[in-house]
Amino acid sequence: MLLLLTISGALFPANAEKLHNIYMLRLDDEIGSSSWRYTRQALNEADRLGSDMLIVHLNTYGGSVVHADSIRTALLNYPGPTVAFVDNNAASAGALIALACDSVYMRRGATMGAVTMVNGANGMAMPDKYQSYMRAMMRATAENHGKYVDSTGNEQWRRNPLIAEAMVDSRVTVPGLVDSTRVVSFTTDEAVKWGYADGRAESVDELMKQLDYRPESYSIEEYRPDWLDHLIGFFTNPAVQAVLIMIIVGGIYMELHSPGVGFPAAASIMAAVLYFLPLYITGIASSWIILLFVLGVMLVVLEMFVVPGFGITGITGISCMCAAVILGLIEHYTFSLSHLNAEAVWSSMVIFLAGITLAVAVVWYLTSIHGPKWVRRHTELMLTQQVKDGYIGVDMSPVGYIGLEGAAVTDMRPAGKVEINGETLDAVATQGFIHAGARVRVMKYENAQIYVKEV
Repeated sequence: MLLLLTISGALFPANAEKLHNIYMLRLDDEIGSSSWRYTRQALNEADRLGSDMLIVHLNTYGGSVVHADSIRTALLNYPGPTVAFVDNNAASAGALIALACDSVYMRRGATMGAVTMVNGANGMAMPDKYQSYMRAMMRATAENHGKYVDSTGNEQWRRNPLIAEAMVDSRVTVPGLVDSTRVVSFTTDEAVKWGYADGRAESVDELMKQLDYRPESYSIEEYRPDWLDHLIGFFTNPAVQAVLIMIIVGGIYMELHSPGVGFPAAASIMAAVLYFLPLYITGIASSWIILLFVLGVMLVVLEMFVVPGFGITGITGISCMCAAVILGLIEHYTFSLSHLNAEAVWSSMVIFLAGITLAVAVVWYLTSIHGPKWVRRHTELMLTQQVKDGYIGVDMSPVGYIGLEGAAVTDMRPAGKVEINGETLDAVATQGFIHAGARVRVMKYENAQIYVKEV
């Protein structure tokens, strides 16, 4: 028994160190719908595995504020410790995500900051209304790290909220750091000096060493998106969503102007599926939003085939469809019926209006004289009645004789010939018989025939 205990103690020592499970998420691209999906998947997987720590590997120049805010909120609410490793870049939205982590480590030569909100179309700074919201978001994220008591016994912010504001607005001054002429962007050494980074690390392994983990004491599990993640990320891209909205709206319009049910309806249905299905799978769009869209389609169909004219049924149906499309763009992580994230609503409206504008432009082109004939022949009459195809044209020049007077050349019983302005013409008496030589007046020209009456 003593020998058995000795062997057991050698193989499984009482002070054997627990193997720590570390989960890592890479955000190495533009922050957007794909990044937000990857973050949610990684956080769920890390929680399922019971990971001891989450590392966010950052190398990004920024992206969508709406999705960056969602990632920030998810990291702040994550129950375990989070560490940001800035591998070269954490600009704009990337700086917000790094600030949301419990600790930040940067490699030499890395930069972090420049969180000013800009217009994605031209790169110009957004109005102060948006900058004010961004300043508050950065300030709140910095304040979330709390305070500590320094060597003099005074309380100090772990992450100075004023510096967080200065990363957004050039008008914010930080004594000793920046005046009111530029926004704050940190190098690695500057970030460590001003408390926005906890240390330097050239790699993830060195980062773990900085955190007092021996190589044999941990294992790293990395989130790797599969093909479905990439596909859903593609279809939830704002530009792709605008194109899908264009096809939905344009398809419905073209179907209303063409007989039967054909390609426009099929394209519109397919675009609606590709629009709502990824949103439903990712949990962004709830079932009631999809049902709202289906209700709108049913009301529009009812207006087309059952209710005469165009009234409240059609208007209600179109309103339901538009509301469903817009609400489907709002991230449910920041959406509730009692409070709407203004930035998310504004972003959704921009995407929706972009889709409507594209639809109007494409429909106008396709149905104009410049559009392809294979589209126009389904929405307008393209044929012309040519004489060579057997169509007979009617000469309307005799209309000019109406009201003129002449003489009957032959007896008219009731048809005969008359002479008007020296020309002999076939004519028909409007009533009775007219003898040759009688004065007549042209009364009308119908069915390629002149009708006269005796004066």
